Amino acid sequence: MSMSLLVKICGLKTPEALDVALDAGADLVGFVFFEPSPRHLGIEAARTLGVRVKDRAKKVALTVDAADDEIARIVEALRPDILQLHGRETPDRVVVVRTRFGLPVIKALPIAERADLSPIHLYAKVADWLLFDARPPREATRPGGLGTPFDWTLLRGADPGIPFMLSGGLDAGNVVEALRTTSARAVDVSSGVERAPGEKDPEKIRAFVGTARAAASMLAARTTMSTA
Repeated sequence: MSMSLLVKICGLKTPEALDVALDAGADLVGFVFFEPSPRHLGIEAARTLGVRVKDRAKKVALTVDAADDEIARIVEALRPDILQLHGRETPDRVVVVRTRFGLPVIKALPIAERADLSPIHLYAKVADWLLFDARPPREATRPGGLGTPFDWTLLRGADPGIPFMLSGGLDAGNVVEALRTTSARAVDVSSGVERAPGEKDPEKIRAFVGTARAAASMLAARTTMSTA
């Protein structure tokens, strides 16, 4: 993966939404396997969409505290390039999943306050990517896709030693500020490109990818000028 910004569109459920994300130039397309989520994808749908991606983007399978046999079914159907662990998986569990399935792992970590940054060094030793998401409220029934950003200044100057992805309440209106604040190498959007929970909006997908790319180019140019 190059040093340029990576854009991930997550929670894709239909061929139409997937095609829009691919045509817009998403680097990663995410599929959710978690029944309480409005973005949950069944195994047969995953098989169909997985084939449709071809080699146009990397496929990411998102699971939440899933058992090995469930992950195995998902891997067989989707043939993902990357596994995203979005639950309370421990560093040891990350090692087991990564070793058993032989795929890179993105580990999501919920962030609300500075104390939430303390596990980063443990996970950075075992995952390939970290994904920083907003911490859901206590009463939430699912761990992400809730459309709320966290305080990005908590990540200012953060260097976990491995690449990190920014998630949680991103949309075309705030992604520029998010990138300016965090220097993230990748951005991940789900509810921010929807018209209703689980229902993607083609225009919002195009706007998000275009705005994120433009922001990354602008910030890169600014960095080049300041170091020249």
